[in-house]
Amino acid sequence: MPAPRVSRSECTLVIPAYNEEKRIASLLSDISSFEGEIIFVCDGTDATPALIEAYKAAHPTLRIRCLTFNTRLGKGGGVIAGIKAASTPYVGYMDADGSAGISQMRVLFDRLASADGAIGSRWIAGAVITVKQGPLRRMESRLFNLMVRLLFGLRYRDTQCGAKAFRKSALDAVMPDLRSNGFEFDVELLWHLQRRGFSVEEVAIAWENRDESKVAFSDAVRMLSGLVAVRFGRIP
Repeated sequence: MPAPRVSRSECTLVIPAYNEEKRIASLLSDISSFEGEIIFVCDGTDATPALIEAYKAAHPTLRIRCLTFNTRLGKGGGVIAGIKAASTPYVGYMDADGSAGISQMRVLFDRLASADGAIGSRWIAGAVITVKQGPLRRMESRLFNLMVRLLFGLRYRDTQCGAKAFRKSALDAVMPDLRSNGFEFDVELLWHLQRRGFSVEEVAIAWENRDESKVAFSDAVRMLSGLVAVRFGRIP
């Protein structure tokens, strides 16, 4: 008996794209097979929106929207803007670096046939890592995950993998509670979903580290301070 799946036409994929002109071409090629709607959120200063619009014009059968903003939204702010613009029953988001491709997003969307959410994981059995992060980045990731477990009681091994999908009804229920707009956004989202009793599965995925990752050590420090601010209600 085939595994249940959701209708691709009822899925929206949100992609925050901050100054991605150097690598957006490969991502656009990958998403060309996606049957649902794709919403890019561009809040940078380079030619990313122009490249997306040109691709959209050349592929009129694809459902592509490009939202542009003159001010920096942050990773979380970009995701929130895309979620608010989506109108389908299922909404997911992925990083513009393409570390987790469209094939992996399909896996996550199909989990929504029985769950409220599905998050990709690089740290559970079954995950396939074709190109690994460096030792320092892996250590930072594990320390960050330890902090998440201690502060929020979340059981997930990988809250920061840039591939997640949710039922829109679950997202709408917690959206008013969200306050962060940085990389710690993922943790806050999962925390509020857990507190509301929604079911979110952690799913092993295939993932490839991209050297161009924009998460620097300073971002990791801000993420940690952001976690504390979220947990103790210090974000206005």
